[in-house]
Amino acid sequence: MKVELRGITKRFPGVVACKGVDLTVESGEVHALLGENGAGKSTLMNILFGLYRADEGEVCLDGEPFDCRSPAQAIAAGIGMVHQHFMLVPVFTVAENVMLGVEPTGPLGRLDRVEARRRVEELSDRYGLAVDPDAVIEDLPVGVQQRVEILKALYRDARCLILDEPTAVLTPHEIDELMAIIRQLADGGRSVIFISHKLREALGIADRITVLRGGEVVGHTTPAETDEQALAAMMVGRDVQLVVDKAPARPGEPVLEVDGLVVSDDRGHRAVDGVSLTVRAGEILAIAGVQGNGQSELVEAICGLRPVDAGAVRLDGRDVTGHDPRAMFRAGLAHVPEDRQRDGLIGSLPVADNLVLNQLDRRPFSRRSVINRREVRRHAARLVEEFDVRTPSIDTPVGNLSGGNQQKVIIAREFFHADRLLVLSQPTRGLDVGSIQYIHRQIVAKRDEGVAVLLNSSELDEVLALADRIAVVYRGRVVGVLDREEANRERLGLLMAGAVEEAAAVEATGEEEVTVT
Repeated sequence: MKVELRGITKRFPGVVACKGVDLTVESGEVHALLGENGAGKSTLMNILFGLYRADEGEVCLDGEPFDCRSPAQAIAAGIGMVHQHFMLVPVFTVAENVMLGVEPTGPLGRLDRVEARRRVEELSDRYGLAVDPDAVIEDLPVGVQQRVEILKALYRDARCLILDEPTAVLTPHEIDELMAIIRQLADGGRSVIFISHKLREALGIADRITVLRGGEVVGHTTPAETDEQALAAMMVGRDVQLVVDKAPARPGEPVLEVDGLVVSDDRGHRAVDGVSLTVRAGEILAIAGVQGNGQSELVEAICGLRPVDAGAVRLDGRDVTGHDPRAMFRAGLAHVPEDRQRDGLIGSLPVADNLVLNQLDRRPFSRRSVINRREVRRHAARLVEEFDVRTPSIDTPVGNLSGGNQQKVIIAREFFHADRLLVLSQPTRGLDVGSIQYIHRQIVAKRDEGVAVLLNSSELDEVLALADRIAVVYRGRVVGVLDREEANRERLGLLMAGAVEEAAAVEATGEEEVTVT
């Protein structure tokens, strides 16, 4: 399917999200759409998918005007969209999720589960998705859930597939598998629109690339004509340093000590199995591992968000095992959570209130249970400017912001009071290259101020760029702790797969240049 967007303009109160955007995607093409957070990428695709209506411009499919008023119309026309946040029912099976809304029926109008399962299995086999139709969604890793979303679109015969930040929560291996699937879809004649902020992935998969900045197209190019540095400059409108610049760490006394920690997951299974680690003042300890090996449960237990079955957590030598998040905050812990929508923000509240959520009961933001609105607004305005949060105003509900700008709100709030221990889970997930560069600088600056930093990131580039030491977790256990100088991708990859002896035999190849993309 050939997709054309001509002169698309979309306005929201206080902001022009898209201004005269032209975009053409040919059949059989992977077209990457790049841009900073708030550049208009998702808005443009939401117009194509019928979630928004353009104020100006038109959409054409295969040369014919298409006036889309709803997602149902878009789906009927052959457009499918896989959103950044999956839209799956956790307790349903794969087949039930895929057929939801377009259920096949047999005699007497009864639901034909056998036919639905057969079609899902056939599509999975045809495109190498390797998904079990009978598996329950909540039991599947994130990478497989991503494939289920793609299956939903294929089941509805999507000839144009929109992928909104499809690799944001995937491991490197899952990303490679997804790229192979995308290429197969394009080779089969489908058009694929690949929205991303990861320059390396765009260069690796795209046939053509369009860059948006400030709601306008600032360039069209191809991977053969450009590179990461040029794309980054086009996205942010200035030169971007892609290599993290940091001096050697000067670690001090232990700030966080974890001793023999045992933690269960939501199903009662042991997720953390006797983990011990230490984070010292003035250093960054990164946790590396394939998603689902206990990293999330470990961080939640440290921050007071999950019960501890055994072991101890000490902060500045004081036992804080089992303390609730408020007590951990009072003890000096700042935490950027993995799930920003569930644990980091209250979507219906204004940006200003979200920037003081964990401090609203303290001076200068309140006194004797009376909120000082002037001080809250002053503080919010300062942080919005300092962290470049793209919002119409500090009174805008934070749930109305893009995912990347929601993340900036959390980063701004937590970094403001981080003076002893900063725990970061996926801190740059969903952020563009310019924002990642800024956040990485702030993380290093906190380290250099003497703050102890514990980093949990699924981005191996980020781990290698920021860490002073790296603790590799496999099946709930720490299988190796490496100084950054000892670590390289091969050695870390072996440890992440549980191949401890093989990793020990691999000699570190020395310092690598690691980019933030």
